Amino acid sequence: MRAAVLHETGQEKLEVLDDIETAGFGPGKVKIRVRATGLCHSDLSAMNGVLPQPAPFVPGHEGAGEIIDVGDGVTGHSEGDRVLLCWLPACGVCPACKRGQTQLCLAGFMNAGTPNFRRPGGDVFGFAGTGTFAEEVVVDAGCAVPIPDDVPFDIAALIGCGVTTGLGAAINTADVAAGSSVAVIGCGGVGISAIQGARLKGAAQIVAVDPVASRRESALTFGATEAVSPDELADAKQRVTAGEGFDYVFEVVGKSATARTAYETTRRGGTMCVVGAGAMDDQLQFNMFELFFDEKRILPSMYGGGDVLTSYERAIALWRAGRIDLEGLITHRVRLTEVNEALDQMRTGVSLRTCIEI
Repeated sequence: MRAAVLHETGQEKLEVLDDIETAGFGPGKVKIRVRATGLCHSDLSAMNGVLPQPAPFVPGHEGAGEIIDVGDGVTGHSEGDRVLLCWLPACGVCPACKRGQTQLCLAGFMNAGTPNFRRPGGDVFGFAGTGTFAEEVVVDAGCAVPIPDDVPFDIAALIGCGVTTGLGAAINTADVAAGSSVAVIGCGGVGISAIQGARLKGAAQIVAVDPVASRRESALTFGATEAVSPDELADAKQRVTAGEGFDYVFEVVGKSATARTAYETTRRGGTMCVVGAGAMDDQLQFNMFELFFDEKRILPSMYGGGDVLTSYERAIALWRAGRIDLEGLITHRVRLTEVNEALDQMRTGVSLRTCIEI
């Protein structure tokens, strides 16, 4: 089959190869024909080395498709089932799962060092244990989550990570209060989903912050009350909050510099929510006095900060009701030209739905 492969971390382009085979099919596994995949910020971070990922690897962890084979011992799945891929399935028995924090389950990471594909030249990994920039993938049965027939594959792919992460940050982690003021720094797919979550929760003012003019314009169509460049954020803080700072600030970039800006833009007693996935060597500093004196809550949000299966169902229900716009999110594309061109060359029915960029 064909797949888009990054041979070495830091390379700028993917290579489409046609000598790839899936690996690891057997008991407890399912094989999925990928019908749609999304490009998430985390894929780019793995490609450039911000997130650890063995190479060579096939990027992609937002995906949806049809089950084409079921391994021994798998129950609840059949050939032909329509599913989305959950890159972080819950085991249900670890301490985190028993506490109800299934998004913190580490079971899904146990397979991160196991190759998902192979080719004559050697093993190939799949990012986050999946690798959806391919025609087919083999994953644990728990990674395949059934989707209703009325949910298109491209919509389901986005729900698999970006939508769940952004909506959950606003709804679960920060629990945005009605009538509050919100700033969202970074308006890719996850940031746009956080904006939609804040709007759902009843935020009165939502300021979108992004250096790209087209993404600022797009943010206004998803619920932002205004959109500014990073250089204009200080003026927006003064104008919207009389200089006090926003009730909630979401950092959706994954860099210490923007996280520090988010902290300084949050009012005393407010909430800074860290959504972006950053590098392990990128340190964020605070002094002990400001932490004590300002009493700002710093809340990291992992995969939406709640049970992902429940979050998937909620996103589908909100989409059906017209409360969130996911079709528009598909067209909220990135400028990662080399990835688009590489996957366009595949011409196999696998569609790239780009969600977010650095």
